Amino acid sequence: MKKIYCLLLVLTVFMINSCSVYNFTGTGKIDAKTFQVNFFQNNAELIEPGIDRTFTLALQDIIQNQTNLNLVKSGGDLTYEGEITDYRISPMTATADQQASQNRLKIRVNVRFTNRNKEADDFEKSFEFYYDFPATQQLAGSTLNSALEEIFERITQDIFNESLAKW
Repeated sequence: MKKIYCLLLVLTVFMINSCSVYNFTGTGKIDAKTFQVNFFQNNAELIEPGIDRTFTLALQDIIQNQTNLNLVKSGGDLTYEGEITDYRISPMTATADQQASQNRLKIRVNVRFTNRNKEADDFEKSFEFYYDFPATQQLAGSTLNSALEEIFERITQDIFNESLAKW
């Protein structure tokens, strides 16, 4: 009877330890304890004030929410840095009288990722996404907020997947 309890105990411990390799975010085992996100300056030709800060905070938030890593101001095991390189509004579809019926906001962000513990994971890559909105609406207020939220949610998730989830 003692052998059965010992065997169950060993199996339970083994299963608990093996489960730590995977988690619900798909990050697997991260060989880091800290991360830093440097300020992403807006270097786009068309400047929308404040999106640089909004993007930097959005990237910090997604990493904090989906990992156990601690955010630090400097000396992080993982470092994210880069710049917003493109902010563009373009007409997408036209009406019969040659007026735009839909516009598209597209944002591109260049990211340099550094992993001090595993240099093979380092990369520099551009990420972009877009938001379509009716041409009858101005890209301001709630329309702009919705656009930025959707675009930054997608871009930050893509950065997270590329750097930590390896998808």
